[in-house]
Amino acid sequence: MTANQVMTVRGDAELVARAGHLFAGARHEFVCAARDLDTWSQPEAREAISGRMHADGTAGFVVRKLLTPAALADEASRRHLGQITAAGGRVRISSAPLPHETIIIDRRVMILASPEAPGPREFTVTTSPALVSGVHALFLAAWDNATDLAAYLSGDRPHLDDDNRAVLRALGAGYTDETAARGLGLSVRTYRRRVAELMATLEADSRFQAGLRAGELGLTG
Repeated sequence: MTANQVMTVRGDAELVARAGHLFAGARHEFVCAARDLDTWSQPEAREAISGRMHADGTAGFVVRKLLTPAALADEASRRHLGQITAAGGRVRISSAPLPHETIIIDRRVMILASPEAPGPREFTVTTSPALVSGVHALFLAAWDNATDLAAYLSGDRPHLDDDNRAVLRALGAGYTDETAARGLGLSVRTYRRRVAELMATLEADSRFQAGLRAGELGLTG
């Protein structure tokens, strides 16, 4: 790409075909901001991106990955993020919505994901110094306000026992209170009390919100 060029592609396959070579060109810094690990969902894109996480042993290579709690929703994702940190990369979790889902390479190339919509997702690839610098500044601001993965998992993630997880699964299944209580061997009154306690623990205003937050934090597995 020439300086200031902007290119829009549709779907991960076209992204890899037309811009995948840019991943291999990373030499100094690789930063990524995404809601979860499905933003770059196709195997080819994920392989191209994750391959740079190790930086091929390049001294001084900086890797930073900024995600929301949704990235912790399953064990495979948490294991993958653990591998990134073990390889020397840094992972932080942002409780606030991310301004952009993006990859920035050496502060010279940026890949910006469009908002999710039906059909293949669009990606904008640019080498415009002004655009890259502006989004990189937004990334740094979000990064500074986020929490390191280890600290987030040990401090901010609620710890629920098996009984509470069972109640969450019943909520997620949409059972009536009577059916859920019967299935768990509880009285309806006890079941409702546990639901109220869970909502308080998860800082949720409704049962639906409690289910969403539990899923984002990977607490229902």
